[in-house]
Amino acid sequence: MKVLVVGSGAREHAAAQVCARSGHEVLCTPGNPGIAQVAEVIHWPQDNAALVTLAQERGAELVIIGPEAYLAQGLADDLQAAGIPTFGPSRAAAQIESDKAWSKAFMVRHGVPTAAHQSFETLEAALAYLDTQPLPTVIKDAGLRAGKGVTIAQTREEARAALHAIFEQQNAAVVIEEFMTGQEVSVLALTDGERFALTPPSQDHKTIGEGDTGPMTGGMGVICPFPVSAEDLETIRREVIERTLAGLRAEGIVFCGVLYAGLMLTPQGPKVVEFNARFGDPEAEAVLPLLESDLAAHALAAAQGQLNPADVRWRDEASAVIILAAPGYPGTPQKGIPLHLPQPAEGEYIFHAGTAEQGGQLVSSGGRVLAVTATAAELPAALAQAYALAGRVGFEGGQLRRDIGGRIGLRPSPLGQPQEQP
Repeated sequence: MKVLVVGSGAREHAAAQVCARSGHEVLCTPGNPGIAQVAEVIHWPQDNAALVTLAQERGAELVIIGPEAYLAQGLADDLQAAGIPTFGPSRAAAQIESDKAWSKAFMVRHGVPTAAHQSFETLEAALAYLDTQPLPTVIKDAGLRAGKGVTIAQTREEARAALHAIFEQQNAAVVIEEFMTGQEVSVLALTDGERFALTPPSQDHKTIGEGDTGPMTGGMGVICPFPVSAEDLETIRREVIERTLAGLRAEGIVFCGVLYAGLMLTPQGPKVVEFNARFGDPEAEAVLPLLESDLAAHALAAAQGQLNPADVRWRDEASAVIILAAPGYPGTPQKGIPLHLPQPAEGEYIFHAGTAEQGGQLVSSGGRVLAVTATAAELPAALAQAYALAGRVGFEGGQLRRDIGGRIGLRPSPLGQPQEQP
């Protein structure tokens, strides 16, 4: 099958890699230097009409859309209108991510468990509501912010500053919600809008600093699988994924693609923190290497409304992702830093998130630069292997967290080898 992957990050690198592994011919636009090792990278205009033309001219039999911005601009709608099978939701379905206020209201309408919240379109109303809320509180930009539009405010001054920053933007809206306690977990569903297959649960580490400190990023590391009880997993399946897909169908929306549920395992049970309308990044770099079956075949079946969840098979192994980020991230990252990559061994992957080539030299070109991944029979071994591989990357000033996995009793040793807590 000829598969066109749209996107340029580590998520798209992982998707292209697993499609190529299954023997498919993979094209990617705009791509990156890492993707070029497993697919044909095509430099092409990125507007909808141009991408539809590319898919037609190159005879793509399936398009997999990675980033949320393409979904929000209706690329899936235009590809499907042209008769091209597409794995990625319509603009209407992608509202579940692109408009957090709409998403929260949808959850209330359909009984999907989530945090108590209120949405606002004016600064004055948001500030007045803030004064009635306990601390800490969560301030969310209602639009797309690539995982960085959330502030967990410990003080009213911090919350007010976050609100002012959001409303300085044009057409701004905000969600203020209760702070939930518990372990955070991501569960992704590959779906044709009715039938679905769940990925193994994973846990991202979203802040820049160890001990979950500092500003939010797009994610600094992942462990998979994250231990979720059978009872909680059934609740997630029934009350989150099934209710959400059924609610969308009831509103005339069929969701085809990946429904990402970011969840908090609260004392009252799992509750939705947020939905995304695509593979998470960096979660994709953790779960896709564990996929035993054929991603492209599943995506095509979903696009045709014929997904068979029993066909989706995951290896009974563990994976870990360590993000190497540029100095200055998540503020203003330094670009153009030379990168020197080791040769990964079996079960090891270096997915390119923000890289470029300058004069034949691989350099950093974004905030999150590399997603260093390892798989193994058990999670401690996967973490040890991922940290060891990250330690062999030449990247002056590169940032990484040394406590990935620490929330479940794993910690890195002084040499960076994660060990169980005593």
